[in-house]
Amino acid sequence: MSVQDDLAAVKRCLEDLVRTVGQLERSLTAERGAPAVPASGRAESLVTIPDTPYDSDLWTDTDDEGLGARDRHAP
Repeated sequence: MSVQDDLAAVKRCLEDLVRTVGQLERSLTAERGAPAVPASGRAESLVTIPDTPYDSDLWTDTDDEGLGARDRHAP
């Protein structure tokens, strides 16, 4: 089997997987009585994130991820 044949087989398997997962999601939402997820897989309602800055008090006593605390030095 050539590399192209292998890639084509993998692509078919992935497409089958995506189709099967979509069917499973639709059947689960139907069982739960929830509104169906669109075929595109995206939710109909979007959450708007405001452009206003966050309150600086949210960041009090936080560590910078990967950098450690602001007031301490690395050993």
